Order: sequence, then C-alpha cells, then structure tokens
Amino acid sequence: MVKKKVAFYTMGCKLNYAETSTIASKFSNLYYQHVPFKSYADIYVINSCSVTRNAELEFKYIVRSARNKNSQAFIIAVGCYAQLNYKKISSFIGVDLVLGSNEKFKIIDYIDGKLLKKSYPTIISNTETKNAYFPSFSVGERTRSFLKIQDGCDYKCSYCIIPMLRGASRSESIENILKNIRFIFSKGVKEIVLTGINIGDYGKMYGKSSRLYTFFDLIKAIDQIKEKGRIRLSSIEPNLLKNEYIEFFSQSKHFVPHFHIPLQSGSNDILGKMHRRYKRELYQEKIKKIRRFIPDAYIGSDIIVGFPGETHKHFLETYNFLKKLEISSLHVFTYSPRPNTKSIMIQGHVSKKIQWKRNQILRNLSNKKYRFFCESQIHTKKTVLFEKNSKNQEYLYGYTENYLRVKIPLNSYNLLYINTLQDVFLTKRDKDGIMIAKPINKL
Repeated sequence: MVKKKVAFYTMGCKLNYAETSTIASKFSNLYYQHVPFKSYADIYVINSCSVTRNAELEFKYIVRSARNKNSQAFIIAVGCYAQLNYKKISSFIGVDLVLGSNEKFKIIDYIDGKLLKKSYPTIISNTETKNAYFPSFSVGERTRSFLKIQDGCDYKCSYCIIPMLRGASRSESIENILKNIRFIFSKGVKEIVLTGINIGDYGKMYGKSSRLYTFFDLIKAIDQIKEKGRIRLSSIEPNLLKNEYIEFFSQSKHFVPHFHIPLQSGSNDILGKMHRRYKRELYQEKIKKIRRFIPDAYIGSDIIVGFPGETHKHFLETYNFLKKLEISSLHVFTYSPRPNTKSIMIQGHVSKKIQWKRNQILRNLSNKKYRFFCESQIHTKKTVLFEKNSKNQEYLYGYTENYLRVKIPLNSYNLLYINTLQDVFLTKRDKDGIMIAKPINKL
C-alpha cells in the first residue's frame, strides 16, 4: 500500500500549535507519511488564525505555496479563520475542505478515497457548535511541548473576535492535565508551555458558569509532580495574575520566571474603550510585584496601536507609561478591525500612516528595553534548554529559564547538550541580540 503524504502548517498562537499536533496524530503512520510542509504532499492541513487581517492574507499565501508544491493536492483549512469565514475561505482556489472548531478534531472522518478526488466540491462543515472541549498537546516536534489547559473566553474586549470563534471559557480537569504532563515528560520533553485562550480564567468546565477549580489549584498541583522539567506560562491577563500567584512562582520548583502580560494600552481612556477589565495602575502594580519577588523575570507585553479614538495624547500616555515600566519587551500590533466586534463602531479612525509611525516608535522602545534586560543578565548563571541543531550552524542555541536566547560554539562534544538542561554563564550579547554563554558543567 502506498501511503499518502500529509503536511501541516500552523498560524497564530501557541494553542494552535498544540491543536495541530493533536490533529496530526489522527493521521495514522500506518496509512499516512508525515512530511514537512515545504515538501510535496497529497494532503495539506492549514491551521489558520483570524486575530488580524494580516493573518488572513498569510493564509492565502500559504494556500498558494501548497498548490505550487502539488497543484492536485487536497487542501484542508481548520482553525479560527476557518470558523470565522468558512464561506469565503471555501471560495479560495485550492481549498477543498473547511472544518470548524469541533470538526477539525474529527478530520479523519472527512478523509476517504472518494473525498480526495479533485472533482468533488468544497465541503463546508457544521460550524455552529463551539463549546465542546478537546484536549491537545504537542510531542515529538520540539524540545518543548505546548499543553492546552483551557479554551474559549468569557471576556468581551471590543476589538477581539476570538470569543465568537472559540466559544465560552472551559477547562481540562486537573487530573487530566497532570496525567498529560507526566506523559509528556516521560517522552523526553524538558519544557511544557501551558496554553489556552485565557488561562488565568482556568476552572470553568465545558462552558458552565460554575467553577470546579481555580488557576491557583492547578499551579499548586502541577508544582507537586515528581518528574523533572520546566513549566512555562503563556499569556495571562493582568487582572487574573493575583499577587499570591506571583509569590508562589517565586518559590516554585517547576515554573520558570517568565511572564507574558498583555497591556494593550497605557491610556485608561483607551482601555475603557477596549473593554479591558483593569486600569494601568493595576498593571503597574503587578509589574512591581514581580520585580520585588522575582527580579530576573522576563516580562513581555502586548500593545495595540491605532485603536479607534486613540489621539496623539493617548499614544503619549502609552509611550511614557511603558518607558518607565520595568518590562523586558513588547509585542506591538496595529489595530485591525474585525467583523462583528464593537470597536468597528467607535468613532475616531486612525490613519494607516499614523498607525505605522506609532508602531515603529514602540518597536524601537521594545528593542531598547530588551537590550537593557539582556545586559542586566550578563555575568549571571542560568540554565539553558538546548534545541535540536539545524544543519550548517556554527552554534548551538537554546533558551534560559527567563527566556533569553542563548548560543554556544558548536562542536562534536556539546552536541550531547541537545534537549538537555545545562547550567551556563552568560558572558555577553552579540549584535543580533543573542546571549553568548559558556557552559559550566561537563557531561
């Protein structure tokens, strides 16, 4: 029997990476040969994103890329963009199947000999129900694994379409999460990233309003596991990052000193229009709390520029607030109007030229903050998880516990460091912003 070749491409967030891995596992190695997306394949599965319009444009590019590899390939679209605009996406040349939020996990049910004939029309799945929960995690692809602990969101930020696509907040049980963590570590993975749409809201089960657990219940249970390995958080809302969590993380055996806390704006007026559930004063309090208990923690943030009604004064408020804030870097996004969100009705359109200028100003500020943070870590001891080496590289790369990209000169000896945690001494920062390190221990 000739196996069909199948390839996968993931756009967007870490949660999508976890779900792609689960979808890929449905394609049994008995009947399918898994190949890289850049290779020739019979089936291409694209896990899409819809956070910004740029993500939609990227999707079209990825479809064209797959068709260039094999014009007769069967192309399947899943993910948030597939859920949002399944009628439009089905009209794209080359797309043969669109699966919604629940259907993507039943992908094999839609793949049979008849379906894989190009004469068949595009099949549109039922995309109405979104509140089921499907466990997901990635294993075998990287030195770290993305583990889904929660899905959906009950927040109604005025610019965000994700709650409409992902449904209500719902969570995996603590028992199953611990079981999955132990399984992942047993496969040799050294680091797990906890992912979700709103992980700080963990504990609501299957869309119900009642809460069986709290996020604190979960992280305390995780920290008790005996298996060795690092646990990293994905993004967590500032109003859900309670002070006791920060104090707990400062003493944790497993959780690393790395936070990603979205701010979105440093202006309380704009935060109000965004329907965020905090003011900038609370955000500042959280950063100060982290710096007090975990001085070397990496703190990243998200910012949206050019939101409707954002005046020059509002932008200056954001800039000056961020300039004083002890964070490590920024992910800067330009506001992108999404259908059926409240923000598209807000007056005060910001021109693309001004949006671009504000984006660049904050990116420059982010570069300065990251350089300052890196330099503050020179001459300190850290633990690096070294990654699989690509061909023709002169260095071995990895990340410290506080998320600094590190490299050491590659030789035949330190190839043994791949997928291991090694203590290093940070010596300097190179021109590309990567930390140069010297290993402390020998295998």
